[in-house]
Amino acid sequence: MKSTVTVAMVQDNFTVGDIKKNADRIIELSLQAREQGARLAVFPELSLVGYPPEDLLHRGEFIRQTEQALQAIQSAVSGIDIVLGLPESQQGGLYNSALWLRDGEVVARYHKHLLPNYSVFDEKRYFTAGTEQVSVELDGIRFGLAICEDIWPQSDGHLATFDGVDCLLVINASPYHIGKYQDRVETIRTQSQRSDMSLLYINMTGGQDELVFDGESLACDQQGDIQYRAPAFADDLALVDVSTDSITSRQASAKMVTQIEAIYKALVLGVHDFVGKNGFQGVVIGLSGGVDSALTLAIAVDALGKDNVHAVMMPSMYTADMSQTDAQLEADALGVRYDVVPIETSYHAFTDILQHVFSGTQPDTTEENIQARCRGLILMAISNKSGRMVLTTGNKSEMAVGYATLYGDMCGGFAPLKDISKTLVYELCRYRNAVAPVIPERVLTRAPSAELRPDQTDQDSLPDYDVLDRILELSVEQDRSIDDIVATGIDRDEVVQVVSMVRNTEYKRKQAAPGVRITKRAFGRDRRYPITSHYREH
Repeated sequence: MKSTVTVAMVQDNFTVGDIKKNADRIIELSLQAREQGARLAVFPELSLVGYPPEDLLHRGEFIRQTEQALQAIQSAVSGIDIVLGLPESQQGGLYNSALWLRDGEVVARYHKHLLPNYSVFDEKRYFTAGTEQVSVELDGIRFGLAICEDIWPQSDGHLATFDGVDCLLVINASPYHIGKYQDRVETIRTQSQRSDMSLLYINMTGGQDELVFDGESLACDQQGDIQYRAPAFADDLALVDVSTDSITSRQASAKMVTQIEAIYKALVLGVHDFVGKNGFQGVVIGLSGGVDSALTLAIAVDALGKDNVHAVMMPSMYTADMSQTDAQLEADALGVRYDVVPIETSYHAFTDILQHVFSGTQPDTTEENIQARCRGLILMAISNKSGRMVLTTGNKSEMAVGYATLYGDMCGGFAPLKDISKTLVYELCRYRNAVAPVIPERVLTRAPSAELRPDQTDQDSLPDYDVLDRILELSVEQDRSIDDIVATGIDRDEVVQVVSMVRNTEYKRKQAAPGVRITKRAFGRDRRYPITSHYREH
């Protein structure tokens, strides 16, 4: 009779540093899997401590609490094997480890071989690389262990080998970016076919600062065919039956999400977890009647519920009547608390105070920035009084070229649209309106404007957003030179203008709130440029 092992693929949301809660969750889900008939439950990479723990790993007490939590799991769970991830101090090194537990005992331990040290990853800062292949037999099936990067092609295209393994268990903390799911599928299929083994790829979910983990765990057979796909951006416990030559899921795969849906879900989950895991009571948003704040409001309501979102309209003498009307419509459509707090009085108070200092000068962006800073002051005051975090509403295009005011519209604790280009903002608005109309059509068709002076539009200062975003994609996300970008057919003067604006406003981005990462090159951990630099392209 053919041997079969029922494995529970546990895709869940673990919080960095909440070690006891994470351990309790592992115990709960292990026992749940046992009740459903599983012989083995597999959890994501570093699930016991959350990912990435960063310099918490340097603290001896952090490692001690991890060891205590592991002991609690060993004492609480029997009758089902567990594979879980944790940092483990062994033989003078700290390892990113996968432990196989059986009735309180460590049956096997695997240390991650390939420590990523690019993009958002800094694992060589903390961990020692493992070297040994590890496998465990359970009910006649030989299972191998690997952690995330270990199955990805190395720089020379080489794939690791897993000799004598029927099924490879790969535990992961693989953050989302556009196209990441397709990259995973290609790697998993290649590895399974090449090694003639089935593969279970278990990924975590949830938001951690700017990172969002999408889940989408996968079960792949020896032929490279996906037999199960877990849902995107949601927790899941799925049972699969593994034999020596096949793999069968006990439930249907989740529906594939489109790219635009995945991006929106990532933003919603990122806001939900950043606000909730940091203990805030909700959020407050400056609602301008423009497209960016309208999208931010919709994301916030979808993430936190309408009762936890407060919208504030802060009109000035330059705010159009249609902006005030549209802001009211947005707030009404989503059912949030909505207040109007005019800034004209406070603006004139500041300009009156500064009149003798500014004597002999003409109005310029200084006065525009004072308006933005009046709004920032109001939002931060409401935040302090209510315990609600301010969500900033700026997008990636604006942040790239510095089209934002320090201590004004940049005020806030989190920036949902920080990695969303202006053109993508419009796409996301139309996607959200297709679910349910909450953003007035006029907001999507009128010329974007900061409304800080009469008849102002963004394109007074910037190229058309279609052109701007293409330049930024090539320069910021792909590191292409000015000459390379011009060769694509874009006007050289516009390219030079944009590249110069990006270079000259690094100091602003260093002070910006964190925000959800959805591209391979977000501002923050992905892109680390010096503020002070005399490098210029010719």
